[in-house]
Amino acid sequence: MTEMPLPDSVTLIRHPLVQHKLTLLRQKATSTGEFRRLAREISLLMAYELTRDLPLQMTEIETPLESMQAPILSGKKLCIVSILRAGDGILEGMLDLVPSARVGHIGLYRDPETLVPVEYYLKLPEDVAERLVIVVDPMLATGHSAAAALSRLKQAGAEQLRFACLLAAPEGVSVLTRAHPEVPVFTCAVDRELDDHAYIRPGLGDAGDRLYGTK
Repeated sequence: MTEMPLPDSVTLIRHPLVQHKLTLLRQKATSTGEFRRLAREISLLMAYELTRDLPLQMTEIETPLESMQAPILSGKKLCIVSILRAGDGILEGMLDLVPSARVGHIGLYRDPETLVPVEYYLKLPEDVAERLVIVVDPMLATGHSAAAALSRLKQAGAEQLRFACLLAAPEGVSVLTRAHPEVPVFTCAVDRELDDHAYIRPGLGDAGDRLYGTK
């Protein structure tokens, strides 16, 4: 992992359980089912960090013994937007923690000639502008798809945005934070570099293929 200085907008999640599970996730011998389970568990733990500053309000409830004022979440609930297809591997774990969250999807592919991300699918809640939107993708490699997804969500009216990934490359962090300096980024590790094929090194391979057993 790199020791590069990170921008203030980037949070490295160092919780021991997250780091332990990430090590298991990286291993070549980890099966598809185990990889999927670990990704789900890590994303649930990440969701604690991503949501630690959600606003609360007080409401009156009845316990079995008496009435009291107790805190509940204030305002609209979250919206989690998955960058297809691999983003769904993080989405499910976060929904385990916040089952009432709304869900959006954005599909992007890279044009083989221009290398520019091209949108092929977008489905968002109508009130996305009123929600905190967490965009999820396991890998922040070149950063171009993540930056394009955030730009598209801004066009759709989203104002409160965060980005979460399992692994990032220094190149991807640089691209994303230059394009969207105000968007908080959460990751479990920033690895050494991208190789010539835009794979994160040492990385964990292709997250989508490992999640779904494809090549």
